[in-house]
Amino acid sequence: MRCIKIELSSHIFLILIMVAFIAGFISSIAGAGGAIVLPILLWVGLPPLNALATNKFQSVFGTLSSTINFLGKGYIDFRAILPALCYAFVGSVLGTYFVQQISTEYLSQLMPYLLILLALYMLVSPTLSDKDLPEKLTDNTFAPLIGGGIGVYGGFFGPGMGSFFAIAFASLRGFNMRKATAYTKPLVLTVNTTSMVVFLWGGYIVWSLAITMAIAQVIGARLGSNLVIDRGTALIKPVIVLVTLAIAFKLLYQQ
Repeated sequence: MRCIKIELSSHIFLILIMVAFIAGFISSIAGAGGAIVLPILLWVGLPPLNALATNKFQSVFGTLSSTINFLGKGYIDFRAILPALCYAFVGSVLGTYFVQQISTEYLSQLMPYLLILLALYMLVSPTLSDKDLPEKLTDNTFAPLIGGGIGVYGGFFGPGMGSFFAIAFASLRGFNMRKATAYTKPLVLTVNTTSMVVFLWGGYIVWSLAITMAIAQVIGARLGSNLVIDRGTALIKPVIVLVTLAIAFKLLYQQ
């Protein structure tokens, strides 16, 4: 296991801490905190694998904070999503293993295109509803298809994963926005924790940055999880799209 040290100026360090706080707040509402943090980590010069690993570490604690908050208020029944959690765990292991098999040069070339796809998804993704809708998939189908499939994506790349899960719960299981957002949190937590452990073993986490960003994530996620309202996604989505596209085109320009 390697130990990675990357030097960053003090003002860049403070900016990243602020970004983590904002991402924790936003992620607890709209499920897209990674879409903010990962592009910024790439922007300041972290290599792709180190950016992915550090993003996973700090996001775990933000998601844990909002999960505990939702659980304490009675919005989550773990027994109802246990199969999906198991499939998400397996998918995350596979995705994280696969991304480490890709060369850093190839991953650097691939990253801007993944960011562009993420921005396009965020641009066209539907807004969740406050009302329950008819169920389209049973849990037996939903768990391997969505839990496992998004788990692979989360282990390999990750940003937007919370939005994918929330929209899947809303459109396929018929959950209202608050319930879909709450049930998303333990799945994202499972995927990111599993991926984080695999990255940890590989030695890709930038510890000084990851720990301080994690603290900021916890505070932001605690505040944001108390403000799960319809207007959150409407306000946040345009900012995420613009930032993600800006970083993607910057990376393309550098290539």
